[in-house]
Amino acid sequence: MLPVVVVHGGAGHIPSHRSELSIAGVQEAARKGYAVLKLGGSAMDAVVESVAMMESQGSVLNVKGEIEMDALVMDGRTLACGAVSAVRRVANPIYLAKLVMEKTSHVCLTAEGASQFARAMGIPEVPEESLITDYARKRWKDNLGKMGTVGAVAVDVQGNIACATSTGGMINKMEGRVGDTPCVGCGGYADNNIGAVSPTGHGESIMKVTLARLILFHMEQGKSPEEASDLALAHMFERVNGLGGVVVVDPKGTWAARFSSRQMAWAAAQQDQLHYGLYKGEHFTEPV
Repeated sequence: MLPVVVVHGGAGHIPSHRSELSIAGVQEAARKGYAVLKLGGSAMDAVVESVAMMESQGSVLNVKGEIEMDALVMDGRTLACGAVSAVRRVANPIYLAKLVMEKTSHVCLTAEGASQFARAMGIPEVPEESLITDYARKRWKDNLGKMGTVGAVAVDVQGNIACATSTGGMINKMEGRVGDTPCVGCGGYADNNIGAVSPTGHGESIMKVTLARLILFHMEQGKSPEEASDLALAHMFERVNGLGGVVVVDPKGTWAARFSSRQMAWAAAQQDQLHYGLYKGEHFTEPV
């Protein structure tokens, strides 16, 4: 069953004219991560490369029309993790989150402190304009809500597990707002003994139920990734009226992509097959 990588490109409503782009994006990201795994690369490298590819497709804007991004990585072998929040002018916050994990004794750096760390690590600042797509600007002007979260989970040939999640947050969010993504147990969790989760959806709802860790709790009780995901998403809707989606793997390579929102672009690569979908009940396959 191993190796396997599963990615999501965000939950919520995706306009029909953007759906093909969304599917193509997650397919490309899954292929990228799977290529890393096939060469014997680590689950961590696979999820980071998958997410970095999706980050390059643009982010949503806050209330001031600016981009503030959050990201998280977690290594299931050691429970090491790294996160950044409210980062500006960094093209790939997921790389910065990985450096926080590898190069500091901390878990999360925020705002200007994260920017200083990025400079110290030689990560170039990019003009904010270069991160803003015309589509994102139009959505911002029209105040059209969409969660801008992408994520990945993977198991490598050694059986090690990892997750990575990155987001621009919610469109027109307050300046300085931080959602679930950089919070361990909410915006992601990975443990070799149980599995890994990367969620997407309404961040405040995800935080209230610690969605990633809740799914792994159900898996610890013997539920499959799919059952655990459905239970946790139902709980989030019942308790806080929150919608979202998740990608999940267990140590054996069993995976799930589940969502309570109308759509979630997702793709998985395993045994040289690419699986993908956008609407509920969709599950297409083709060779990697």
